[in-house]
Amino acid sequence: MTRIVMSGAGNMGRQIMAAVEAADDLELVGALDGLSGAGSVEIAGRQIPLGNSLDSLREWSPDVVIDFSNAEWTVRLIPAAVEAGVRPVIGTSGLSDEVIADAERRVNEAGLGGVIAANFALGAVLMMHLANVAAPLFDSVEIIEQHHDGKVDAPSGTAVATAQSMRAARGQDFTRREAERHNVEGFDSRGAELGGASLHSVRLPGLVAHQVIVFGGNDETLTIRHDSMSRASFIPEILRAVRAAPELDRLVIGLDRLLGLRTD
Repeated sequence: MTRIVMSGAGNMGRQIMAAVEAADDLELVGALDGLSGAGSVEIAGRQIPLGNSLDSLREWSPDVVIDFSNAEWTVRLIPAAVEAGVRPVIGTSGLSDEVIADAERRVNEAGLGGVIAANFALGAVLMMHLANVAAPLFDSVEIIEQHHDGKVDAPSGTAVATAQSMRAARGQDFTRREAERHNVEGFDSRGAELGGASLHSVRLPGLVAHQVIVFGGNDETLTIRHDSMSRASFIPEILRAVRAAPELDRLVIGLDRLLGLRTD
């Protein structure tokens, strides 16, 4: 039985905890939330201890901590988890390259296993994989990511990871057409730019998580789209990562590597 602590007790965290409670091979032993007071949270009719201090990681002695919180909390969680011998499975967005590199160093030096992924939806991972196949063959690309209005960071971690992996697959920047004139002073309506790809963010109530990648070529376009209709789409691969973590001796960065789509 693998002992689990959930870091982040919001909507996503509660859905993950319910899935852990329903699994025969996993045991939910606690939840962490730096924004809440200590106490308990009810999951599937059971009261789960809720803490707001990282000291609880040692008190509860979990095997794995699942983190879907915020970047500021995650930066503190990773060292505390490693020091306590707890394997991290992290889906928090907005983590910098430096934070991820530091997490990799800490986890690997400790001989622990763990997973960090920008997106735990299987379809999103396949979308990025297919985009990497197309990236060397097209000179221009734009990414439109759409999320619920409660998402605080932009562009999304998935959009950034997509642009970075396409740039790596291509080996050079995409060609990007700059606007000659901006009709709203002080704003670039062409969006953010990363490796020559334009990134556009939409935040609206009613959305969950959606991304469109549009490649442009000679008299043709190629569109690759993924839609998560609810947070339930992330659950199967989160549980896959949780079950894999105790068998790993290093930090796996990206669900594509965990699935064998990438071997580097």
